[in-house]
Amino acid sequence: MLRTIPVFIISLFFYCTANAQQADSTLKKSPVKTLSDKQYNALLKGEDLYNMASPAELNHFPMPDKVIKFKKELGLSPSQVTKITAIATELHRKRVEMGALIVTNEQTLDNLFRKQRLNNGDVIFYATRSGLYYGELRNAILQACLSTGDLMAPQQIKQLETLQNHN
Repeated sequence: MLRTIPVFIISLFFYCTANAQQADSTLKKSPVKTLSDKQYNALLKGEDLYNMASPAELNHFPMPDKVIKFKKELGLSPSQVTKITAIATELHRKRVEMGALIVTNEQTLDNLFRKQRLNNGDVIFYATRSGLYYGELRNAILQACLSTGDLMAPQQIKQLETLQNHN
């Protein structure tokens, strides 16, 4: 019995290591020096690494995809499901669109500096553009939270927050 425990632990270690390597291998290598692999992939997939919804969520305006996840537990009506699903779909589309624009802008900045072919005007233009893209992304996320919260009853929002705290 005592001999099987170390064998089991070693086997478990190798299994976990192999699974971790497989998960990491799904990440694309970032071609942009200023973006980590994780940031690059998240931007292209429409994931929010920057917690841009926090002002809304902290004040009881939930992300639409989180609401849809718990639609049965929240007792959402068919109309609510349809409208919130549409919000979530459009938000995901916008996040992917803006993510691609952010990546392209970062590549441009990197190329201009690497080739040393830029001036103050170029820096101002692309740096400002970067801020505009992040701002547009955050606006889309916060607008989606506002719209989602407006479609829900206060008790549904409280129920969602309770469900999220338990998961």
